Amino acid sequence: MRRPFVRVLTRPLVLVTAVMAIPLVSAVPAASDGVVVGGFPVDVSDSPWTVALSSRDRFGGMRSGQFCGAVAVGPTTVLTAAHCMGEEVLGVPPGRAHDLKVVAGRTDLYSDVGQEIAVSEIWVNPAYDSYSNSGDFAVLKLAEPLPQASVIAMTGAGDPAYSAGTEATVYGWGDTSGVGSYAHGLRAARVHVLRDSVCENAYPGPADGSYRAKTMVCAGEPQGGRDSCQGDSGGPLVAQGRLIGLVSWGSGCGRADSPGVYTRVSDIVRTLRWEAALPGAERPSRGG
Repeated sequence: MRRPFVRVLTRPLVLVTAVMAIPLVSAVPAASDGVVVGGFPVDVSDSPWTVALSSRDRFGGMRSGQFCGAVAVGPTTVLTAAHCMGEEVLGVPPGRAHDLKVVAGRTDLYSDVGQEIAVSEIWVNPAYDSYSNSGDFAVLKLAEPLPQASVIAMTGAGDPAYSAGTEATVYGWGDTSGVGSYAHGLRAARVHVLRDSVCENAYPGPADGSYRAKTMVCAGEPQGGRDSCQGDSGGPLVAQGRLIGLVSWGSGCGRADSPGVYTRVSDIVRTLRWEAALPGAERPSRGG
């Protein structure tokens, strides 16, 4: 897994009131079994909440214009990495990326199966720190809803899925080798949630990135070999049927002693006050 595309987010979009109004619903857990280096091919029907971000104006028609991953947490609500919405990635400020779409239900990016849905609103976490990589998330609102079955449940604080040793799966269409071999079809890799101390030792300071346990999750294999990589940014890390992380950053792809670092979903839920959207919680009102 690589460091983010963008080191500086020049102007986060400040749409705090808009993001709080994006409707969510309580989601069902994902299948436990179910990019990606050391992974295997999967059909998007097995993880319908895994979606691709597309901009053909910026990235051309090949591979459906895919440049990042994302994950549906509500019928019209998608999470991705904040650094995917940077001007250095999109070529223009996020509000001017008029052809930005979410591609859903498409395993093979060279096909026209599934849906391409326009993004109608973008909110980038204003607390995102592009130097430490903390708070690396953005919320996209879709112009049309996805089916309820395409929504994955999120994790809250204290969820047992964050326990060290838990098996997790990361999904994406990114680099499968670490040297630019991008996948046509969706892939997944099984990794394990690691102790925070593993990533704190691997990433102790600014030169290699700063791991912050409050906003990040450490996952991978100590010996390397299975990891997310370039092009997987913003995609889902799933454990025990729930979304626990978003692909964020790391050093290289699949290297020993250089685990992947993921945005902690429980911190997103806390930041946006989305506790009502967690499994078992009372369904939030449209304005909540």
